[in-house]
Amino acid sequence: MAALDNTFGAALIGVVVSATLYGVTCVQTWYYFGQYPNDTWYIKLLVAAVLVSDTIHQILISHTIYTYLVTNFGDPAALGDLVWSLIVEVLFNGFTALMVQSFLAMRIWRLSGKSWIATGAVMILVFGEFGCVLAYVGKALELETFAQLGTLKDLSMTVNAVAAAGDVLIAAILCTLLQNSRTGFRRSDTIINKLILFSINTGLLTSICAVASLISITAAPTTFIYIAFYFCLGRLYCNSLLATLNARKGIRGESRGEDVSLSLQGLPKTSNTMLTSSHSKVGSAARVPNNISIKIDTTHEYMQDEYADSSPSDRDVKLEV
Repeated sequence: MAALDNTFGAALIGVVVSATLYGVTCVQTWYYFGQYPNDTWYIKLLVAAVLVSDTIHQILISHTIYTYLVTNFGDPAALGDLVWSLIVEVLFNGFTALMVQSFLAMRIWRLSGKSWIATGAVMILVFGEFGCVLAYVGKALELETFAQLGTLKDLSMTVNAVAAAGDVLIAAILCTLLQNSRTGFRRSDTIINKLILFSINTGLLTSICAVASLISITAAPTTFIYIAFYFCLGRLYCNSLLATLNARKGIRGESRGEDVSLSLQGLPKTSNTMLTSSHSKVGSAARVPNNISIKIDTTHEYMQDEYADSSPSDRDVKLEV
């Protein structure tokens, strides 16, 4: 086994960073349930399930590092043995990734007008990753030492590669859908630009972490550097989900400041766009670039995105894309 600093030292750093991110997860979860009490039940259930999976994972990796560095302190021979929690934690990381990526796939399904191709491509990678996780855990539970665990290097690399590919594909599709939804209006396009940047950022950290784990296990397979990155991966998935949900009021606030609100639920596959204003009682139509249809009418705004509560806002302008 390699030196302690780049094996169990690296794993300890991974646990500490993961614990810090878990604290962020708890704060974001508290904020979510406080700010979005009217969200649909299945989104609340998703958040709760992801938090439970994340919590169990944090407990497992804490048990792992405690066993090696405290329980087995002074027993160098025991450091070469596998602790069961080190294997089982992979399963809960896989659960977290499955739930979060499936949520984003459902968002793609809605924004793309129920496109089987876009959603199917994402789900193939999502289920492929989880299948590799199940295979890895099943095989690893039969092993007893780290030396034997090295035989699963290719499978471990596959898990990280498929995870990174899925995150990149999800971000790319979301950005493309948002890009194609531009209306030609400066205000709404500004909001769409921010949503595109947000979509990139939410998938960026998980992709970087998965790639870093992949590179580490390829370049330094006898160290635990790749384990340190993998310990943090589930926490990043959880926080990306919560950040996506918690950002909605911020986006709404910006849209109110510009007399525009954005509803993601109605993004069509075509470029037809409806603009309604409370300042006009006469319907009229106009044509703008990219064949966008504009209709003026009188209505009251109901600020709503694809998963949000349906509380009406205090403004009378709505932009549905």
